Amino acid sequence: MTEVELVATALATGAAAGLTGTPRGVVHDLHAALREEVRRRLTRGGNGGRGGYGVRVLDAYDTDPDVWRTRLLQVLASEMEIDDEVRAAARAVLRAQRRTGRITGDAVGS
Repeated sequence: MTEVELVATALATGAAAGLTGTPRGVVHDLHAALREEVRRRLTRGGNGGRGGYGVRVLDAYDTDPDVWRTRLLQVLASEMEIDDEVRAAARAVLRAQRRTGRITGDAVGS
């Protein structure tokens, strides 16, 4: 899995996690932190100020990851640097989700 796929999978997994119960609450919190960090970096306007497009794709991905996955992968690859902080946040989401015992199909199949 590439680092771009890692981040996209963590975003999809966190969005799919339920909001009830403590373990899922942790996944939700970690997902929210990852999503906010990705949003902040996209808002900085990498690639000639196209940050607005990247944020729109990120928002659309939350509503339908299957449809928007390819575009999100393109945005992540071209509009932001995925550094240690972002990779660690994505891995934390996936680790927390595994602890709940339910990994979404998107996370397993990615």
